[in-house]
Amino acid sequence: MKVVVIGAGPSGLVVTKTLLESATQDFPFDPIVLEQEDDIGGTFRYRSYENATLVSSKQLTSFSDFRLPFDHPDHLTLPEYVNYLRAYCKHFGIANRIRLETKVVNISRNPSGGHIVSYVTKALSGEWDSTPQTIHATYIALCTGLHVIPSVPSIPGIEHVLNHKNHAPGSAPPAAYHSAEYKARAELAGRHILILGTGETGMDLAYEAAKAGAKKVVLCTRGGFLSIPKALNDFEIFGFPFKSGTAVPIDTLITNLGETTYVHPWVAEARIRWFVSDFVLKRVLWFLTGTEAGCNQWVGELEPERLGRAYVFLNKSQKAMPYINRPYKSRPAILESMSRYIDPPEDMPPYTDFAVELAPFPTHFLPNGRAVFPLLKRKDAIRMANKDVRPDLVIYATGYTQEFSFLDKDGGYATPGEANVRNVVKDGDETVGFIGFVRPGVGAIPPIAEMQSMFWISLLKGQVKKPMPPPHYHLLVKDNARIKYGVDHGAYMSTLAKDIGAIPGLWELWREHGTHVLVCYCFGAAFTTFYRLTGPYRSPMAPDIVKTEIWDTVTRRGLLGNFIMGLIPMVFYLVLNGVVLCLELVLTLGGVVRV
Repeated sequence: MKVVVIGAGPSGLVVTKTLLESATQDFPFDPIVLEQEDDIGGTFRYRSYENATLVSSKQLTSFSDFRLPFDHPDHLTLPEYVNYLRAYCKHFGIANRIRLETKVVNISRNPSGGHIVSYVTKALSGEWDSTPQTIHATYIALCTGLHVIPSVPSIPGIEHVLNHKNHAPGSAPPAAYHSAEYKARAELAGRHILILGTGETGMDLAYEAAKAGAKKVVLCTRGGFLSIPKALNDFEIFGFPFKSGTAVPIDTLITNLGETTYVHPWVAEARIRWFVSDFVLKRVLWFLTGTEAGCNQWVGELEPERLGRAYVFLNKSQKAMPYINRPYKSRPAILESMSRYIDPPEDMPPYTDFAVELAPFPTHFLPNGRAVFPLLKRKDAIRMANKDVRPDLVIYATGYTQEFSFLDKDGGYATPGEANVRNVVKDGDETVGFIGFVRPGVGAIPPIAEMQSMFWISLLKGQVKKPMPPPHYHLLVKDNARIKYGVDHGAYMSTLAKDIGAIPGLWELWREHGTHVLVCYCFGAAFTTFYRLTGPYRSPMAPDIVKTEIWDTVTRRGLLGNFIMGLIPMVFYLVLNGVVLCLELVLTLGGVVRV
């Protein structure tokens, strides 16, 4: 069974490895990876830049049975992560399955069954061969990723910036480009910079510009953002500091029992867990930092109906926040003496009054190169209404779009947005799997891709439990939202695990692996390794990984942390689910509902 895997990023690599391990006499999977670049790594290799680090932790991002050393930092640089992927390929012997500099140009239906994949390779001259070659495939794994083709919105008058003649002699010429082209801090020195987009890349660029010595930095946001650090650190409560280096990654804090697993379907459907945690988080943030908009976030707040983990991707790149806050931060001294968020002094530029100005997206540029901002009621819009902003560098940190022009138009192929079976396949066309095309609000795509790989293979083998319950893991967005592929990491992972019979029962865990593993599973987050303790993808390595690395992650919270962030929510959600279960039993006995 030839399987063509398109893309050698994390998703393509993990689906290849999982296919090889899942091959049987009845399902002799024979994967081959086609990658158009000259190296593996995908976005992490080809759209990286100087000083970029992962915002997801190594504990969550690492694949289930190939972990990073204990002494490795919690958050890897992008080159370190690409090296990890290379080591993964070597360890599992999949490097010889990868064809680099091989571009897919067409996928069509084979009249006799399966698919015909046409591809071209790159010649020594660097040009693509003109004559395509073909592979007959039983299955297709589409792993091209969410972050490939830059999305560049049209802003009237941008040509006036590019033709701007007022820049200083000898300085770099005016420019506008997407963040995918940005590579090094030196590009930003001495510039008047306008950055479009307040996602994690936009925040990184604002910080890099401040550190590079940019003359002016204006960061533009469409509708706000929710700033939460990638690790809980730099707090001080009643004089007791919680500093960088001892912090717990934010994506490892959500507990399993009662919030991710053993959740009543009615509770899951109502998203009560998300709303309760948002309510608590806002109050905690107010006490710690003085604002509910985000962690030490005094401007750029989302509208109330979108402020929470149920609606948006958390922005975990927080290095630029000290510069953004300066014109807006205001908190009574008495509250600041009780608790405060510490702006790291090493992150301050030589000129201490430097600020990154926040603004709405400009509506257009005037002939003199001046940006025109809309008149809104937002704090940043009011402040910037009459500011004379004439950038000589515009960077679009506006995300990416996806195109699948190689899918034959007459073949009836779906796109990832049409994959209505767990966002992995389209119902009735299970031979095409979309791996890595969802993004968690807080979490990481690689471990999700590993769970998707296991789900897809189980689906092909007819081993998925049916009927599958309705999905209750999508982030809540409006019908006209630009991005609709957001999911809650834990809810999505546990749903896939339950579908394939990989959710471990508590009694089963205790009987097979003992109290140590059971406690870790209850207090831990939705680590993929948990779903390999039992079930069809059981790994002999999983118990030791849980007892060592994941146990260390849980215990790093400390007794107080596990009590506040573990035991209290666990008991609350178990009681809530128990009450709903009793209500269901009463209504069922009364004939009001049917099971």
